[in-house]
Amino acid sequence: MPRILVADELADEGLRLLTREEGIAVDYRPGPSEKDLLGWIPEYEGLVVRSKTKVGAAVLEAGVRLKIVGRAGIGVDTIDVEAATRRGIIVMNTPLGNVSSAAEHTLALLFAGARNIARADRTMREKKWDKNSLVGVELSGKTLGVVGLGKVGSHVARVAKAAGMTVLAFDPFLSAEKAAELGVTLAALDRIVTDSDFITLHVPLSDQTRNLIGPGEFKRMKKSARIINCARGGVIDEKALIAALAAREIAGAALDVFEREPLGDSPLLALDNVTLTPHLGASTEEAQRKVAVDIAQQFVAYFKRGVVENAVNIIAVTDPKIAPYAALAEKLGSLAVQIGGGAVSQIEVTALGELAGRDTRAVVVAALKGALTPACGDRVNLVNAGVIAEERGIRVIESKSRDLKDWRSLVTVRVVGEAGETAVSGTVAEDREPRVVRVNQYEVDLRPAEHLLVMFYPDRPGMVGKFGTILGAHSLNIARMEVGRRSRGGQAVVILTLDDPVPPAVLDEIRSAVQVEFLRAVRL
Repeated sequence: MPRILVADELADEGLRLLTREEGIAVDYRPGPSEKDLLGWIPEYEGLVVRSKTKVGAAVLEAGVRLKIVGRAGIGVDTIDVEAATRRGIIVMNTPLGNVSSAAEHTLALLFAGARNIARADRTMREKKWDKNSLVGVELSGKTLGVVGLGKVGSHVARVAKAAGMTVLAFDPFLSAEKAAELGVTLAALDRIVTDSDFITLHVPLSDQTRNLIGPGEFKRMKKSARIINCARGGVIDEKALIAALAAREIAGAALDVFEREPLGDSPLLALDNVTLTPHLGASTEEAQRKVAVDIAQQFVAYFKRGVVENAVNIIAVTDPKIAPYAALAEKLGSLAVQIGGGAVSQIEVTALGELAGRDTRAVVVAALKGALTPACGDRVNLVNAGVIAEERGIRVIESKSRDLKDWRSLVTVRVVGEAGETAVSGTVAEDREPRVVRVNQYEVDLRPAEHLLVMFYPDRPGMVGKFGTILGAHSLNIARMEVGRRSRGGQAVVILTLDDPVPPAVLDEIRSAVQVEFLRAVRL
């Protein structure tokens, strides 16, 4: 009989669903210390948590019988997913349970910020009748900039339009057709920053989105602009926000998430033009019930029928010869999107050679996951990648051909978007190591690594010395260098494997010193 430990508070509806299933034993022990959890976990096959209990590598190692960890909610940042994957433990979340609650909290802060509700409440409690200093603004006729138009952002956009607002949307993975269906106007982030009266953020926290809104963005905003963040702390540079609010560079802010939680002794507390809530986006009775029921249903499906839903770290591959190509395809998808940049309208995955004779659906899904993750973060997984692509109006094409001369099998991921086409090809070598063998028309021999620097520039003497010197001056070590060119003196591609990420300032320095036609830091 499998045993499940519920280590955080869970709504009664979810607990009842779990406990009434014959053949599953459930222990409800919310709020354990790490020591408690380490002592208990060896006895359990399943673990359910919310945001309070941390599931680190030590807990996962101690879970000798553990098969699955479930997060009743969307974020899995409190779970060491990499360690779970190494241990063969499935990690799943419930990505849809709090969509309405998160969107409605955003809207509550939008309205509250416009009409100074929080400050008005404080002054009333101080027995003041301070109408003159609390004059607000109407939403009708104003422009709302929505950064990230997934399910939550789309919900916010629809309500804002009903309130008479014009909606601009920035989302690299939203097609023009989908934007038209929602009645929003696609815009670059810079236009969102300069033209919006209100800005709301709905993106995951990743290398691409960390400090997405910083000092430069605040200086370009209208002085009457207000910004709302119910997504993730760290998407806004808090120091820059505090400075902008204190200097009245912008009119106000409303925050539900912070770089450090709990907030503690922050300068934000002393500002009168910011509304603060303690990460309440999912804190509604309905959302608590939904995520509890969702995770319970997913655990029952797994333990009773062997069905895995909303897994964030599982490749559903039954053919062992497909697995390395699925892992490769995920890297290729991420690399192609990050090199291409801009909005994506089509992703084509092609299997060539021997691979074409097998079921390659897992390869396609893995490529989609890799391509969507830079924009969607931990919301996208191998279960929902296809659905998310469809939601964003991205056309997905799978093609196969047995014809292949130079390799036994090859996978090509081609991304089409506003920046044109980018195609990346790879294979799995005899040592089962993945290789990237072509970037657009250039042949390379690249071992995928976490930190890459990709450059296209004229093939001239002295170029390597220039960027190598700059990287060395900043203590950035080059582990490997791959060069591809089609003719002497023509354009060349150089891909550097680095031990550490390249800061934006160093990228700017390289651009100034080297005549690069294209330069981008990539993280896989």
